[in-house]
Order: sequence, then C-alpha cells, then structure tokens
Amino acid sequence: MISSDRERLRRITGRHNPLLKELRRAFDRGELTAEGYCAIEGVRVVEEAVRSGLRFQAVFFSESAANRAERLLPQMGAQVETLLVPDKLFAGVVASETPQGVAALVRMKTFEMDDVLGSSPGKPPRTPPLVLVVAGLQDPGNLGTILRSAEAFSATGALLSENTVSPYNSKAIRASAGSIFRLPVARVASPATVAALRERGIRLLATSSHSGTPLDQAQFAGPIAIFVGGEGAGLPREIVSAVDEVIAVPHSPKVESLNAAVATSIVLYEAARQRRKEGA
Repeated sequence: MISSDRERLRRITGRHNPLLKELRRAFDRGELTAEGYCAIEGVRVVEEAVRSGLRFQAVFFSESAANRAERLLPQMGAQVETLLVPDKLFAGVVASETPQGVAALVRMKTFEMDDVLGSSPGKPPRTPPLVLVVAGLQDPGNLGTILRSAEAFSATGALLSENTVSPYNSKAIRASAGSIFRLPVARVASPATVAALRERGIRLLATSSHSGTPLDQAQFAGPIAIFVGGEGAGLPREIVSAVDEVIAVPHSPKVESLNAAVATSIVLYEAARQRRKEGA
C-alpha cells in the first residue's frame, strides 16, 4: 500500500507546469480558478476537504513531505493528479510562510442567495433561516472564524457583500477549519440584499459595538438575518437604518469594542440557544 501510494506521485521540477501555475495563481488571487477550483494547503485542511466530499483536481506534495502521501492519498480517488514538487519551488507557490508540504486544488460548491435562504423571491423560506450577512469585513482570519462559528451554531448560511474579503483567501479557509467546505456561502450586492430578505419575510438584525438592544434581551425566533460589519467602521449607516433592530453585546467600558469574529460568535451562540429552547 505504501509503495503504491508513493508511486502515484509524479515528480515535476519546473515552475511552468500548468497545474502548478494554476495553484500559484489561485493562491495569489485568493479566488476560484476559471474552472471553479480553490487552492488549499495543510494536512488538516486537505483532510477536511476530503471529509466534506469535495472533488480534487490535483494534490501537491513537497519532497520533504512525500511521506504524507501515505496518509492522504488512500482517502482520495485514483483519478486525482498527484505531484511531487521540490521544497523550494513548493514554498514559492503556496501562501503560508511555514508550509506543511501539502496543497491541493479542489472544486468548491457554489451557491446563490436562494440556495442560502432556501426560498425564491416572494416566497417564505421552507424552514426559518438563521442567516449571516457580512458587509465590509476585510480580515480573512475573522471571516474564516465567523464561518466556523456559523456552522457550529447551526446557521443556514452566509451572504457576503462585495466589499468583504474573499472566502477563498487562504487565511480565511484555514481559519474556517473546514466550515467553508460545507456551509452555504453566497456573494451578494449590498443594495439589493435588504430588499431581497424583506421579500421573503425575514426579520433583519444588525450588530453594534456600542448601542442597541442588549443581547440577552434580543429575540432570535423565526426567520432572521444578522448583519455583521467590518473591523472598526462597523456597518454602513444605510444598513443600520434599514434593519428592524440593532443588538449589542454588553461588555466592560474599559474595552472599546470586541473583535468582529468574537462578537459574532457570541451573538450566534445566543441565537442558537434561544432557537434550540424554542424548538424543544
């Protein structure tokens, strides 16, 4: 078994290999390739992609990490292209400063707003959604953590505005700990989002660092969308003025504000707690 797994590795030595060039471009851009593949790296991240049922285009191993093929390749189909790359060349392609020697191109599941909400315009959702709307968040680590918390606390999915960092950024993928592979995420245009949510009878909540209904007094029953803003600036005024309620996480006045991912995770926990209690 071990020898057959290693025999699958095709050694490449030049940076002009088409698959290696595609991997480099995907990492550099932090976006999907033209064929819908995403660049990922790290043993755990690749294993999460396998566990999530994603299809692999190619898997890359650095020469010093060739033994990891014995752990990963048995989990993948025989049709997956497997490449062995010199350490220096591998390090120049991937995004992290301390690579683990494993990277891959995987086809991501893509979604539209209707997929996330479970309904079409003018019709109420089949089940009451709990949707995150992320507007203007620029830190990929925060976005990945938010998506991880969204899956952990049973959110229906997430809508990302055009001013939000790409969910395919390598740091966002790593921080999501695999949730990006499973949670429905759609990119949307901000001006149309509020109207589209209202058409479906979804109540709109916005988070704030300073003022609003204290979290323990807010109501999260029924179909809701929770708007989350960017670091520092928060949500645009036009969104805050359009929502049904603004909620805030009470905290010590000695702290100016909470990290966006921390605050969102706390709000999602409270929403999940109330909805679980209501369902019981």
